[in-house]
Amino acid sequence: MKQAIGGKKKIAAIKGTKDILPPETRKWQWVENQARELFERYGYRELRAPVFEATELFERGTGTSSDIVLKEMYTFTDKGGRSLTLRPEYTPSVVRAIIEHRLYLQPRPLRFYYIGPMFRYDKPQKGRYRQFHQIDIEVFGEKDAGIDAEIIQMAQALLTKVGVTDYRILINSVGCPRCRPPYVEKLRQAAEQVREALCPDCQRRIELNPLRLFDCKVETCRELAQEFPRITDYLCSECTEHFQQVQAYLDVFGLEYQLEPRLVRGLDYYTKTTFEFVTSALGAQDAILGGGRYDEMMKLFGGPDLCGIGFAVGLERLLSLVTYQPSEAPFIFVAYLGEPAKQAAMKLVATLREVGMECWLEYKERSLRNQLSRANKLGATWTLIIGEDEVKSGRFNLKNMASGEQQEYTSAELLAYFRDYLHSKKSPS
Repeated sequence: MKQAIGGKKKIAAIKGTKDILPPETRKWQWVENQARELFERYGYRELRAPVFEATELFERGTGTSSDIVLKEMYTFTDKGGRSLTLRPEYTPSVVRAIIEHRLYLQPRPLRFYYIGPMFRYDKPQKGRYRQFHQIDIEVFGEKDAGIDAEIIQMAQALLTKVGVTDYRILINSVGCPRCRPPYVEKLRQAAEQVREALCPDCQRRIELNPLRLFDCKVETCRELAQEFPRITDYLCSECTEHFQQVQAYLDVFGLEYQLEPRLVRGLDYYTKTTFEFVTSALGAQDAILGGGRYDEMMKLFGGPDLCGIGFAVGLERLLSLVTYQPSEAPFIFVAYLGEPAKQAAMKLVATLREVGMECWLEYKERSLRNQLSRANKLGATWTLIIGEDEVKSGRFNLKNMASGEQQEYTSAELLAYFRDYLHSKKSPS
């Protein structure tokens, strides 16, 4: 039972969501900044789309037979009678934005990244939430197999950059609208022969989308799927050549990878290349990152004939593998006594912050002893002490909290001291 506050029921976070609190947010910011910095080097630019869209967008883009559309979307009717959905994934929103703003007519390459929350009504478990966060990248209008290999290499560079080393790269081709239908029919026939041994979801998938049989997490279904036909045995010449080129370019990058003919990804729109980075460190939920090509998607929305490819990283899952803990930046705690000292402190910290220093000034009446104790508990690097004598003399005590050393400075000398300090931090060692 929730504890009552003032006779009222305590309100808690909704199941499947979580608060991300300091200092954990520092780690999130660090990983996000590592991703931004890396993607910008490859010519990608950030795109921010609305958190909710017309429900039709996700039904058309994600596929009516996907679990996302059938079971997981947060859909509601707004006051205007429109059916809206909190985004369960980002790609349909990007495709919509490209078409709506005619970005394909601009000279810049259609290379985008985005970081933000997604929403799916899924069973909450370790590393999986109903509001979760993703880092995604998308490329449109580049058919060459070289871009497939490059984004896989970029994904590997991202994991390396944040210190994740325990992973394997799995790749496959899921064909195209020409070669996939005959394979799907063969797969359907094979699944029909073992229908009674399959779980209810997989029995439904036989009719709706047999490729999704390979996504099932039920162990008996996974074992049966091992005997189903392989799509790589049914690829047309174009898809075969493309897949061979992807592997050749991965070899150029020196990446180690494993062919996995049952890797189909969980969404209906994939064509040709699919890939995943998997790890043994996450238990049953072993995928860190996944993506692939979706060459027909832009046309599906009434846009131009532009191919696409991308990947998504679940931030919660990625962060569970990142061991680096960013430290707090050095900061100045300002201790003051009396109203004149308070006003002097306010003016001085405003100037120090303009220089680039982090300053903590708390507007609470405390003794000097309590303020010094507070600075110590907070882990301040320096404490700047301002009292009546300091205001009159214009000289302020700066205490180094690690060494205990104190020194007097004028306001001009303080600014010069911290300018030099910041400059030394930026200079190469």
